[in-house]
Amino acid sequence: MTRDDFSGIVTSLCEANDGLTHRLGSPSGRLGLPSRATLNAILDELRAVLFPGYYGQSDLTPETVAFHMGAVLDGALHKLREQVRRGLWLYHDHDNAQLSPCDVRADDVIRAFARRLPVVRQRLASDVLAAYEGDPAARSLDEPILSYPGVTALTYYRLAHELQRLEVPLIPRIITEIAHSKTGIDIHPGATIGERCFIDHGTGVVIGETSILGQNVRIYQGVTLGAKSFPKDGSGALIKGIPRHPIVEDDVTIYAGATILGRITVGRGSIIGGNVWVTRDVPPGARITQAVARTEHFEAGAGI
Repeated sequence: MTRDDFSGIVTSLCEANDGLTHRLGSPSGRLGLPSRATLNAILDELRAVLFPGYYGQSDLTPETVAFHMGAVLDGALHKLREQVRRGLWLYHDHDNAQLSPCDVRADDVIRAFARRLPVVRQRLASDVLAAYEGDPAARSLDEPILSYPGVTALTYYRLAHELQRLEVPLIPRIITEIAHSKTGIDIHPGATIGERCFIDHGTGVVIGETSILGQNVRIYQGVTLGAKSFPKDGSGALIKGIPRHPIVEDDVTIYAGATILGRITVGRGSIIGGNVWVTRDVPPGARITQAVARTEHFEAGAGI
């Protein structure tokens, strides 16, 4: 390739106006985009705070753990503030090019997020315990923390969910997509997941934006909690944000490959067998099997 050929390609790429180039030269150019690499590093630091001794520095003692956690957390929150600030600025009203509203909002978000970290830690502890108690192959609590993709995905989800609750744009989705790329588990940050969630094996699990999971829910690989349809407005555009994913009540087990679609309720204590397609409400205590799609409590075929 000649120098002129190369120069022409670069010029054509720069001149392309297809919506895939960040708004260079506009007021939004005063701040860069949120950085996936930086968020990945922040997540490593937050995980070291949530699971001290397991991630980050491993030779902690009772005398040093508080100092170490404080130093790591302070650095992580400082970097997260900048990422939140960039996310807020990206969707800011640029008719007013002042950064101060985004600065103030970023400070508020980080304070509220930090106050929620003890709650996140408590919920993750319950997830780890559920994994240990629910998996006969687990020999200690160390195994789920250090090696289970379900625990990793839930850690990132629970952090992202707190930012989603605080109405931070873009950042929560980047965080859960980092988890998706690492674990094969796709949990939208808008989903609501109760304590003691156990995602076993996990590869291919999808949990949609408006899904609601109760406590003590167990999900195996390849499970989809998705939308049945996508309503459109009068102009043909998708209507966003409406409840369209399943509600899964407490103590439900969903086996590998099951697909549950739409705003339906899977009742407490139900068992959904492998590779079953469910688009209607499932009553409490029901069992749905692949072979005949029959439950113990309602008419055969009503669950699919």
